[in-house]
Amino acid sequence: MEALSTKNQLDMARNVHDLGSINKMREAIASGDEEVLQEAAEQFEAIFVQMMLKSMRKAQDALADENSPFNSQQVKFYRDMHDQQLATDLTANGGMGLADIIVKQLGQTEDSYTPSSVIRSDGNLSSLNSNRVNDVNQAQAFALNSESIRTKSATKDAMFDSPEQFVETLMPIAEKVAAQYGMDPKAIVSQAAVETGWGKFVIHTGDGKSSHNLFGIKANKEWNGEQAVVDTLEFNNGVAQKQKSAFRAYSSLEEAVQDYGRFINSSPRYSNAVEQASNAKHYTKALQEAGYATDPEYADKIMAVYNSERLNTLLP
Repeated sequence: MEALSTKNQLDMARNVHDLGSINKMREAIASGDEEVLQEAAEQFEAIFVQMMLKSMRKAQDALADENSPFNSQQVKFYRDMHDQQLATDLTANGGMGLADIIVKQLGQTEDSYTPSSVIRSDGNLSSLNSNRVNDVNQAQAFALNSESIRTKSATKDAMFDSPEQFVETLMPIAEKVAAQYGMDPKAIVSQAAVETGWGKFVIHTGDGKSSHNLFGIKANKEWNGEQAVVDTLEFNNGVAQKQKSAFRAYSSLEEAVQDYGRFINSSPRYSNAVEQASNAKHYTKALQEAGYATDPEYADKIMAVYNSERLNTLLP
């Protein structure tokens, strides 16, 4: 009696090839009957073929002549009925082979097929992506933790009491480095102001000492000095993402600005910026194009400070 009931469910599903019949198939598969499983798999394949034909018809309708007698609603109605029967016939005669794969996968009749219970995710792709993101974040945190780089977690704290003190302290140092490398000292100070918020957000090591890193220079493989790891906001294709990054740490502002000048002038990627170092607008644009920062508005922000009344009134 149970087998008859299951067969009736499949007969009903066969007559209506739409997504609603999938629920009837699920109930039929639960019976554990191999014949029922085969029938359910064939019906699913028929639904798939019908959806494929429907998509093809839509593409055809987009190019059809609206005035054609073959493009009427009546014709489309009988055409859909024909496609529905065509999908059934294609499946009954061997179809596309999808039904056989479903039977092997759900029925676990062959060792070469992984049980569906193992690979099933209930369509929850967001959970799979979330797990992947968490794994990446954990691996990144482990790779950049305090022990791996022999330093405590860093923070960003104020190093100057005011913009006036920031400019007054930094400009003489910037002028010396600028004269050595043919750069604009005002552009150097402007970039430092953007990177640190006028000295309010300077990286400090875990023991509270300032890194003196005013330019956001990261500790790459060529750097052998002290370093500090902080959370940063990077832009990937215009989308902000939080990451952990290791930055260079210096013993003084003089060392920091001198390393900045050396870093820019010794790196091939910034060769175009070096050629235009005396022109602040072209220089900052070249820095951004070379990938100095991932912020798509990085150059505009530097030039906004460069031309600001605040900076110009602080200069001697």
